[in-house]
Amino acid sequence: MEGLGKMDRRSFILGMAALGTTLSGCSSDPSAFRVRLLKNSIPSQLPNEFRRQLKQDIKLDFKPANQLQDLFNDLQAWKQKPSRNQTSSPGLPFISQSSEPIPDLITMGDYWLSTAIRQNLIQPLDPKAWQLWAQLPDRWKKIVTRDNQVWGAPYRWGATVIAYRTDIFRDRNLQPPQDWADLWREDLRGRIALLDQPRETIGLTLKKLGQSYNTADLNKIPNLEPELVALNRQARAYSSSTALQSLILDDVWVAVTWSTDFLQAVNRNPTIAAIFPKSGSALFTDLWVRPAPVSSKAPIADWINFCWQPDIAPQLSLISQAASPMLSTLDANTFPEKLRQNPLLVPQPEVLARSEFLEPIPDATIEQYRSLWAKIRGSA
Repeated sequence: MEGLGKMDRRSFILGMAALGTTLSGCSSDPSAFRVRLLKNSIPSQLPNEFRRQLKQDIKLDFKPANQLQDLFNDLQAWKQKPSRNQTSSPGLPFISQSSEPIPDLITMGDYWLSTAIRQNLIQPLDPKAWQLWAQLPDRWKKIVTRDNQVWGAPYRWGATVIAYRTDIFRDRNLQPPQDWADLWREDLRGRIALLDQPRETIGLTLKKLGQSYNTADLNKIPNLEPELVALNRQARAYSSSTALQSLILDDVWVAVTWSTDFLQAVNRNPTIAAIFPKSGSALFTDLWVRPAPVSSKAPIADWINFCWQPDIAPQLSLISQAASPMLSTLDANTFPEKLRQNPLLVPQPEVLARSEFLEPIPDATIEQYRSLWAKIRGSA
């Protein structure tokens, strides 16, 4: 399903309270617990708090990357590299024992999971070692389980949302958007930025029609093509990287974007707001996965459990601007007010229930998406 999902979730404004730099300079210590993660995806104070809770004295090496794509590229490169306990390969003289060891855990988006498994880039994890696995909601268990093996531990999630300019809607006395159907409103024609992603844009149209994002046969939805033609007329631009920026710069009034991008930008751009569509949306989740070549006694299970703890999950959600999957299992009345009142991090249960992860789809369906996308984008 390459080319059809979320290839890039960029932040225009980076939070200062999330981990954005290397925690410790201990890359030469073979016993260190090494984690490579998406920049700003965990609060900067959490690794030190984790170290305080451990019963053993261990050095931590947490290093961020700017993009999920960078981390996936690293996984592919590490597949060709000896693990930290191996010597350099005679067939690969450019790899030396002094090169940086492969980490114990790495962040990966759920979009890449099937590809990573197929290419043998990651290894299964053992959920029996996770005390809180039983509390993880079933839909997050399902997204990381293949053939009765668990390949990742979800620690944060986000959704596709509709952002809009509050000042423009107020000054023109326009009704703010509430659901996907509002993108077809005549008063918004030519004022909308859409994601340049077939599964996102065709998917939201399916949702508007009361269908699933994971519809297996697009040809069985007779109204889909005319609805997409109408939506294409509404759009001023398609972009997976600058839709939100176009909104901030007054190029459009409405932008379909990802909640993580929006929440990073809103603090410095108070004229923008966003809604979680009432009919449900597309979900994505970031996972802890274990690179295939790694074999170590690092406290992997301890770290995963730590991220899911009831007192840690709200902190992670509020500061990293992406919700922990454990939030829905906790009493929202115990959350900080800023978190409790954020509908993108704590959406209404019924809205979240109507939302879906973008699941792997058959090759025949991928071809339907590509053909329909090319036809719609090529139409006037």
